[in-house]
Amino acid sequence: MTEHAVAAPRTPRSGRDLPVAILVGVSLLVAVVASLFIRKEAFAVLAIVAVCASLWELAQAFTRRAIHLPLLPLLVGAVGIMVSAYTSGPEALFVAFSLTVGGVVVWRALDGHGLAALRDASAATFAAAYLPFLGGFVMLMLAEPDGAARVMLFVLLPVASDTGGYAVGALLGRHPMAPKVSPKKTWEGLVGSIVLASVVGVVGVQVAFEGDPLVGLFLGLATVATATLGDLAESLLKRDLELKDMGTLLPGHGGLLDRLDSLLLTAPAVYVILAVLLPA
Repeated sequence: MTEHAVAAPRTPRSGRDLPVAILVGVSLLVAVVASLFIRKEAFAVLAIVAVCASLWELAQAFTRRAIHLPLLPLLVGAVGIMVSAYTSGPEALFVAFSLTVGGVVVWRALDGHGLAALRDASAATFAAAYLPFLGGFVMLMLAEPDGAARVMLFVLLPVASDTGGYAVGALLGRHPMAPKVSPKKTWEGLVGSIVLASVVGVVGVQVAFEGDPLVGLFLGLATVATATLGDLAESLLKRDLELKDMGTLLPGHGGLLDRLDSLLLTAPAVYVILAVLLPA
């Protein structure tokens, strides 16, 4: 008797629908490029919407641990933080962040007292620092005369780190980097991240700024460190919340915050490196 086996569709190691994930990822990148080079303010609006949507995702996720973020003052503060950074610089970024933290603490205190209020206010402070404050460094880069090029390089560096890590890890990955936090991340994948991010850094610095290739190499290495740390940090948060994804806004990727995790910690690093070594 002849048995006819029906081949099951191959599932990527990440567990994602890879064609859909690629389509969504490319669409996002096209939207970023278009907004940057049509008008910088369009990218600023896109970034603010992304941060506010991510705050909403984070608020929904925190409810799994009975933590309730005061979302309205957080959203208002997020807009204020990012607009202030874009229009008035680093000092305004820190002032707006401080005012937002004060506002959410007072808002939550007025709504109730005790340990629950303290827990919610602490979580809200974390949320304000994690999303709009770190996102504010992108606005600082955008505000520079050559801001479009700076932000474009900033976006491409973590994308290169993630892509290099995924490709090499999927093909050659054998040794987990942090098996208890993110089992699919491997040391082989980290090498892929370093190589591709360094290449993008070197080429990007030379093409966009005619800068020293060593600056690009430094950017690439710094990005791999911050992007990997950001990804692992969000994985640790999701593990604590018992979530696979932070949301479902992006088909094939999960939540929007799942795509911003590596960008968030990278923003201040790229901003500082460029401001010091390649001032506008």
